[in-house]
Amino acid sequence: MPFRRYLPHYLMIAPFMVLFAVFFLYPILSGLYYSFHDWNGVRVPEFVGADNYSKILASRDFSRAMGNLFAYIAITVPLGILVALGLALLVDSFTVRWSNFFRNAYFMPVVLPAFLAATIWRWIYAPNFGLLNIVLGWFGIPSVNFLNDTGTMLYALIAVDIWVSAGFNMVIILAGLKNIPTELYEAARLDGASKRQQLFHITIPMLWPVLFFVLTYGLISAMQVFDKPWLLTGSSFTSYGGRRNALLFPVMDMMGRAFGGVKFGEAAAYGFLLTIAIVVVTGVMFGLRAWSERR
Repeated sequence: MPFRRYLPHYLMIAPFMVLFAVFFLYPILSGLYYSFHDWNGVRVPEFVGADNYSKILASRDFSRAMGNLFAYIAITVPLGILVALGLALLVDSFTVRWSNFFRNAYFMPVVLPAFLAATIWRWIYAPNFGLLNIVLGWFGIPSVNFLNDTGTMLYALIAVDIWVSAGFNMVIILAGLKNIPTELYEAARLDGASKRQQLFHITIPMLWPVLFFVLTYGLISAMQVFDKPWLLTGSSFTSYGGRRNALLFPVMDMMGRAFGGVKFGEAAAYGFLLTIAIVVVTGVMFGLRAWSERR
């Protein structure tokens, strides 16, 4: 019988399927179930329909979190890609020895634990005795509390995020640069093309698949930002987002509702709203890519 014939194959994939069902499929289905219930983690869930979704969409914290997220994405993603591209071009121009050195140096922040990176930058941003304020003092600029001033908090976070993520994107872009045939540059130089013309007519078009991956990955990661603003503001489950919620983001709001407000039903609904947003953004990105390739 077919089942007996393929039984060894089914047994081989059984461990994966069990783990997939227990740690991926079940959490998704249970989260969807609880998103339609009022549940505090102890008492029996009470069905409330779409009330959790409507409460979240109507809440002021959700509006503030989404506003911060849009501003964060609009600056971080394109600026991060430009910085990574610049670093990749710079490292690619070095000799092999120096290229390996600077590639490892720029990649170092990526492997740092999040709490350590946040600690370093909290010291840099510290008022009065922080490294950045000391440098500003040399130019007669008054001390700035970067992590408590609503006008600077978002930009302080963006600087940290680019510092951490640029190395990862740089390595990916650098790998793409290595795959560009050198014959294209040789032909362009023979035709009298300048460095700028080679960049815009050879490098960037040939790097487009890599840049698309970096852009898509950056958007998805930015929409899930949590650890860096949480650590920089010294947040807890009952107090998070910094002064006037200037660094409040959707995942932080979701975690606060779950473990601070003990509203696991609302948190589950929040998670599904964020998941839908990520799926839509990813679908739009791939749709735009398919459209551009057909032109």
